[in-house]
Amino acid sequence: MAVSEGVAPVLAAYLPRRNMREEIIETLRGAVISGGLKPNEVYSAPILAEQFGVSATPVREAMIDLAKEGLVESVRNKGFRVKELSDQELDNLTELRLLIEVPTVRRIAELGVSAERLETLRPLALGIEKAALAGDLIAHVTIDMDFHSGLLSLAGNPQLVETVRSLRARSRIYGLKTLAERGELIPSSHEHAELLDLIEAGNAVDAEDLMRRHIGHVRGIWADKNDPTP
Repeated sequence: MAVSEGVAPVLAAYLPRRNMREEIIETLRGAVISGGLKPNEVYSAPILAEQFGVSATPVREAMIDLAKEGLVESVRNKGFRVKELSDQELDNLTELRLLIEVPTVRRIAELGVSAERLETLRPLALGIEKAALAGDLIAHVTIDMDFHSGLLSLAGNPQLVETVRSLRARSRIYGLKTLAERGELIPSSHEHAELLDLIEAGNAVDAEDLMRRHIGHVRGIWADKNDPTP
């Protein structure tokens, strides 16, 4: 699958225009997380660049950025390989997300957010649903990342947002495609609009609970994998 396949129609409607380097980073990140780029396979910058119709330099720079995020690792004189995490590492990432995202969402709901600020996130929530309906995993994960980053930014802590972006990217490598195959991606996508409604209503308890369940969707997939119960 070409890493840029299927992205433009949904992404163009819901994300601001990006420069070429930003578009390459977002597309490659989405391809890693959605499974378009597979673990343990080595990808060279020149070959990926051919798919974008650009030089290898911006692609190589994008892959270096993804290496800093922990999504890929450099393979000397060959290219980059998608990192595959152990179940324990995945559990650790999920634990950190639960510790950070859940109470942050509750705090945002408790403090209150203007309807105007929340309205800026509603087009992204809609975009996530449309990407899920279209089965466009790269668009889904890209818009989803912008939504959750924007939501958490309401807490006013940029360092927290960057930390969660890394945690979400690394943990979402596992599970997104399975969610789609199970028919659970579309119901999960609806939760973004529900979350905004709960925050707007100041319902901190239910917002906190929904955020916990939202994170749990992907966590449940690799837990089920190791469950011997039929």
